[in-house]
Amino acid sequence: MKYTYLFAMSFIFLLLSGCMYPQSERSENQIPNEEQLAIVQQAVETYREEEGGLVPIQTKDSDTHIFEKYLIDFKQMLEKGYLSEIPGNSFEQGGVYQYTIVDPEENLLVRLIDLQTTEQIRSVNVRLDVFRQEHTYPAYGEKITDQLYTVDYEKLGLEKAPTVKSPFSQADLPIIMDLNGNLYIDYSYDLNQALEENDHNYKEGDDIRYLLVENSPFVPAYSQPYTVKDGQAVFMEEE
Repeated sequence: MKYTYLFAMSFIFLLLSGCMYPQSERSENQIPNEEQLAIVQQAVETYREEEGGLVPIQTKDSDTHIFEKYLIDFKQMLEKGYLSEIPGNSFEQGGVYQYTIVDPEENLLVRLIDLQTTEQIRSVNVRLDVFRQEHTYPAYGEKITDQLYTVDYEKLGLEKAPTVKSPFSQADLPIIMDLNGNLYIDYSYDLNQALEENDHNYKEGDDIRYLLVENSPFVPAYSQPYTVKDGQAVFMEEE
């Protein structure tokens, strides 16, 4: 059965000092809260209805990753009275989640970006930057597709391949890179699990990342497009 939640990248962390979040790291700020998500979802829908189709989002560059492109602007919502307070688990309040809107023109789903994955990506990026200062190429590992590679963790001085903790399954997901050295998370494990556990109509050529969005409170941040082939999640090849 497909569960639809009324839930909800992302801020690049501005601090390299070890202070990951702007306020306290209370445990209640570190977990998704269904009630908070539902309140924000309703508030965003009301905002669009009463503001002539506009949605309360922060301004981002046009080439921003699709799941990070429409971050909710809580300041607007507070000033106009659509919310009485900012969710306690949001980044703005010291939590580990960024609230984002998926498809603001159609479904207007509110979802969460897990900023703990952002910190893990950032830590690898710091090592990559050091490597680039000494070499003219990124620390490529094994080839995955024509555009994607694993990270050569030994070149970065790491003891093992870098991973992030999945907000969907809590599994350790690999960090991969493209030809330009940009880092991504490989969500193959989560997507294959979602394909198996949920009814869907996705076919080869469709972007199946939305299967995760439809069935959880999160979005797959730092992801590449995936499709389905022979029942399995595969990276969508660039044409």
